[in-house]
Parts: sequence; structure tokens; C-alpha cells
Amino acid sequence: MHFPIAHYSTKRSELCGMCKFLPHSAGLRAFFIIFAEIKFLKNMIVGRILEKEKLMKAYESEYSQFVTVYGRRRVGKTFFVRETFDYKFTFEHAGLAKSSMKKQLKAWQSSLKEVGANVPLAKTWIDAFDQLKDVIKNSTENKKVIFIDEMPWMDTFHSGFIPALEHFWNGWASGRKDVLLVVCGSATSWVINKLVKNHGGLRGRVTTKINIKPFTLQECELYATANKLGMSRRQILENYMIMGGVPFYWTFMDRSKSLAQNIDSIFFNPEGELHNEYDDLYASLFRNPDSYIKVIHALGIKKVGMSREELIETINISDNGKLSTILEDLEYCGFIRKYNHIGFKKKNAIYQLIDPFTLFYYKFMQNNERNDENFWSHNQGTPLYYNWCGLAFERVCLAHVPQIKSNLGITGIISNVCSWRSTDSKNDKGAQIDLVIERDDNVIDICEVKYTKEKYTVDSTYNEVIQNKKARFIQELQTSKAVHLVLISASEVQKNEFSEEFQKIILADSLFC
Repeated sequence: MHFPIAHYSTKRSELCGMCKFLPHSAGLRAFFIIFAEIKFLKNMIVGRILEKEKLMKAYESEYSQFVTVYGRRRVGKTFFVRETFDYKFTFEHAGLAKSSMKKQLKAWQSSLKEVGANVPLAKTWIDAFDQLKDVIKNSTENKKVIFIDEMPWMDTFHSGFIPALEHFWNGWASGRKDVLLVVCGSATSWVINKLVKNHGGLRGRVTTKINIKPFTLQECELYATANKLGMSRRQILENYMIMGGVPFYWTFMDRSKSLAQNIDSIFFNPEGELHNEYDDLYASLFRNPDSYIKVIHALGIKKVGMSREELIETINISDNGKLSTILEDLEYCGFIRKYNHIGFKKKNAIYQLIDPFTLFYYKFMQNNERNDENFWSHNQGTPLYYNWCGLAFERVCLAHVPQIKSNLGITGIISNVCSWRSTDSKNDKGAQIDLVIERDDNVIDICEVKYTKEKYTVDSTYNEVIQNKKARFIQELQTSKAVHLVLISASEVQKNEFSEEFQKIILADSLFC
């Protein structure tokens, strides 16, 4: 496989400053500049610059490489790998969801036949990987790129898949210099535990780990521009509050429709592309999804999240390894976050639902009792809508902490991102701060998040609330650090005596950096 490097005039402004993150190697740098712009103009890959760099570095290695690509479902892992290699592989295979070992091996045989290997049906995974060895041996390509997608589904009960993979890699492929093994999976916890953190024969064998994360607001803006969606930044922000940065969801946006029309059509129409996404999402990732959905549902009710003890009581589950596995799986897949309240011990960790789509589902789709196909349009401007806006915008901010830190000028300062709530009263809304940045330069930023459609004015009432909150924060923590007030606003903020109480005001536009 050969990627020619040629001179190409790049409009760097269209890449929104992303070129500064490109690798220093002249050849690789040229490749990524060309690749980024070509794909941008062809409405294909947007962003993923650093991820491409890592994958191509593995490809260009003089030794065989074992690469894992992981991330939540629908985030574009398969598309990323295929586009990077222009859909050209020595061998490509995808595991079958919820299928027996026999069906998995049958599918493997079919994939081998696609590359010209006329082989019998393997009885074991050892035999199956021996068949792959023959394909690699017979290939004339300088670098043999092997892409195995949705590998977690291939590891069926008592199949011996992992030992066979160990035997293939440790006993044969790693001893060559021409194999690039790229494995992919949406069941992120499986990839992490069975491959990256393997304590057996594959321990330390993964040479490159690539985490494909949801798009940022900036990348969604690039996507919207490339696909001529005609969306303002406010509309991109609101759509992000619904869909998050999941590229697959954004592909259903119809540029001939308004944002409201798109949301009604995609989510609330019974024939809509994502009408059944909630059920499909968790069922496709987890073999026993009911327990996972119970945890998600419980966290969806309580905005600030729950401790492990609160979850056990709420969903009536035993305090055993099962709950730990569920929480770890959901965290790895990006549906929840685990965080600590500043001033509390780590064992008192809180679990919070952060997936925008799931939050949207609980606020709107689940409440559409009359099956109104225009439920979203009919609820614009209602208390339900504005209650959701505040919560959803907070989640957007949590997904853009690097951008917030950049605007604060503290990118290079070690910091701990956490939350805080007063010990005096758990029900006191004025004593809850969702985003706290504790910095190593002896400053603590307490961030207030506000979502309004119109220009926001900090009035005397709100000023009294935040000053009380700041005072209680200092008193309870007994901190000697400077405490700065930061306002993150979706709209422009009216300057007045009360807005001056904030050391920094960050507008939503700044999250697009």
C-alpha cells in the first residue's frame, strides 16, 4: 500500500487551526494536510488528525504492530480505519453480533474467500488463525494490513478465541516485520480489559491504542459546513445538546429542513432513523442490557448523579462485582462519568449520566405519551424545553473542558476537574457546583453555566446566590487558595456591576475553538 506525497495548496483557515496539531515529520505532515483537506472537501472524514497520525505511524513502522481502535457505538471507528487505508486491506473481517462460535467461524471463512482463500470451515480459532497466516504468507504487499472489526463479538463463551489470538500474535505475527493488525470494537470495556489491560499472554502486546471520541463542537461545525447544512453556531450547539458529537447521528441531518423539522423527523417519526436508537444502542453493546439500562435510568432521574450506595438502594442490586462491571463498562463507553466532589475521599465517587442522546431520550422521547410526531416543535419554549436546555448545556461544557481551560489560559497547568455540593444541605440548589477546576497554581475556578436564548443579564438576585455559594464553598473547604468565579454562557452577557464579579466570562462561541 502506497500513499503518494505531493505538493498541495491547503486553505488552512478551513481546517480551523487544526494544522498546528500535525506531526513534525515533513512526509507525514504533508500527508495529513493533504488528507485532511481532501476529505474535508469531499464531505468524508472530518478531524481525527492526531488519530490518523498514530495509525499511520504504526503503518510505517519497520516492525509488526498491534493496534486497537475503540470508542462508543456510532462514533465512526470503522469508517475512520477504512477511509485511512482507502478500503484496501490484505484481510478484513467483522464479528457477528450475538452469534454462536460456529456462525462466527462461518463468517470468518466467508471473509477469507473474499480475498481469494478457498479454505474449509475451521473447527477452532487456532485453525482459523492458521488460515489467516497462509493469506499473509501469500500476500505480495509490503505491509499486510489486517483489519478485524467488532472483535468483542467473536469472543463467545468457551470459544478459546483469546488464546488463539495470543498464539497467532505472540507465536507468529509479532516475529515478522510486515504485519499491521488493527482490531476494533464498540464494546470498549472488552477491548480495554481483554487486550489493552490483558494480564495473560497478550500483556503489553498492544503497541498502539487509538480512542475514537465523539466530535467536538468544532468538528461538528466542520461537518456541517462540509455538508452544507446551513446551520448557525447556535443551531449546531443545540443539535450537539441532542445528538452529542456522534457522527453517525449527524449523517441523518437533511439540509433542506430546519433544525426542528430534522429533530421531529429523525427522532419522533415512527419511521425516523433514530426513533428506536435508545433500545438498539444498549442492546447492541451489552450481552445483558437490562441491568445496564436500570443503572442508566436511575442516573437519568438525578441530575447530579448518584453514589454507588445510592445506586444499590435505588435499583435494588447486590453490592458485588456485577455492579462494578456495569459502571466500568458504561464509563468506558462514554455514557457516564465518575467524579469526586472536591473535599471528599475518592471512595465517595459520584456517577453521572453525560450522554446527550440518552438525556434527550429521557426528557423528551420517553415523555411523548401521545406519540406526537412533532413533539419537539410543539415543545419549543416550554418549561420542559428550558429545563432540558440548562442540563444539556452543562453536559456540553463537561465535554469541552480542554476548551474551557484554554480560554482560562491554564492549558499547561495541572488541574483536577471535579464538582462540589454543600455538606449542610444536599437539597440546597444554591450549594451545588457542577464544574470546579482545582489548579496547581493555587487557584480554584468555580464555573457557573447559564443557557439563555437572549442576551443574559446577571442581576442582583443571582449575584447574591453566587456570592453565597462562593462563601460557603470557601468556608466548608477551609481552602487558602484563591477562588475565582467563572461564568460560561450560551449567549452574550450584558456588562454591569454584577457581571464584573466574575474573573472570566466564557461564551459558547469559545467552545468551538
